[in-house]
Amino acid sequence: MALQITAAPSDPDLLFLPWPLALEEWPDDSVVSLPRGISRHIVRFVRLNGVVYAVKEVEQELADREYRLLTDLGRRDVPCVVPIGVVGGRETPDGGPLPAALITAHLSFSLPYRALFSSTLRSETAIRLLDALALLLVRLHLVGFAWGDCSLSNTLFRRDAGAFAAYLVDAETGQMHTTLSKGQRDYDLELAATNVAGELMDLQAGELLHESIDPIATGLDIRVRYDRLWAALNEPISMEFGERHRLEERIRTLNSMGFDVAELTVTQEQGGTRVVVEPKVVDAGHHARRLLRLTGLDVEENQAQRLLNDLDAYRVELGLPPADEEIVAHRWVTEVFEPVVSAVPRELRGKFEPAEVFHEVLEHRWFASENAHREIGLLEAADMYVRDVLTHKPDEQAVLGTRIGALSDDTAELRLVMPLEDTR
Repeated sequence: MALQITAAPSDPDLLFLPWPLALEEWPDDSVVSLPRGISRHIVRFVRLNGVVYAVKEVEQELADREYRLLTDLGRRDVPCVVPIGVVGGRETPDGGPLPAALITAHLSFSLPYRALFSSTLRSETAIRLLDALALLLVRLHLVGFAWGDCSLSNTLFRRDAGAFAAYLVDAETGQMHTTLSKGQRDYDLELAATNVAGELMDLQAGELLHESIDPIATGLDIRVRYDRLWAALNEPISMEFGERHRLEERIRTLNSMGFDVAELTVTQEQGGTRVVVEPKVVDAGHHARRLLRLTGLDVEENQAQRLLNDLDAYRVELGLPPADEEIVAHRWVTEVFEPVVSAVPRELRGKFEPAEVFHEVLEHRWFASENAHREIGLLEAADMYVRDVLTHKPDEQAVLGTRIGALSDDTAELRLVMPLEDTR
């Protein structure tokens, strides 16, 4: 059978990987070492022309199906890895059959849970990870996707202005529907609780879990966090006429979680003294979309909210009205954002992505100003942050598994990068 590659236009060098060999036999010069979660399939990471791809060996039917599901989820703006292609018709040099391979783009600045849940991880940080996983599950259910295997192993996490953003990695068991019933959602939640508890118990057995984290309670807590989010997004508001503040409060809550309100449906209750307002919620990304429209910066939701707050404060300092926000945004990018990012030496730019660096500098400036009893300038704070904090941070550009600052160096020494204690 001839080799068959179904893929979106990408790197042509993908054609020349050692496809006649099983993934576990790929030579060391073809792969890079990266932290990864537990998988039922063989997974290898490869770097081609500065881009890292994940290659998973799986049966042809499952590879084709997962490729379609990931593509569909991407079109719906659900956080997931980007599918690149499927390689089928693989044979060994002597003609023996090999499984198909699914190729996805590795998510830059992301880490699997095993690189985050460790003896150095604080319980507060673990809670932020659970919030991210619960929000991902809600977003999947809103578009009608039943995951079928929600777990920490099938999720990657990226830092998002002090919180985390969760991305779906494995869609092999998923199913897309028009809408999901409560029973389908409950099934996903039960699996999530069981899988998370089991994964944390595994870490506990290896003495990699902080003693303050209870695996069973943590698994069950996923449901509590999910229900709170689901209620905020879907439950109607019952209020008296004139209680506009309650409606505004709900909209602010939805916006704070990254969701927009497309329209409102008002239903009058018995007696005509109360109204029931049902928000019609659209996709998440309220702040991220606004920032992208104004500046062209494509960042996570919490990062976008933080950057927009700074942009709005900058507009006030200039004394310009909100109507001039596009002009202000252009000046803010060139006069505020870019100088801070440029203050990071090239060899340290693998630590955090630019939006996260800017968020950290804002945090550092606030604490430094408090301690100095004076207003610290942004560039001064950036220099202080680079010198006193960033230099000692772990390299979260885990994309390539290379030494710090070696993103364009093909001779870079490969190593596994593990995070240090979350000290924020």
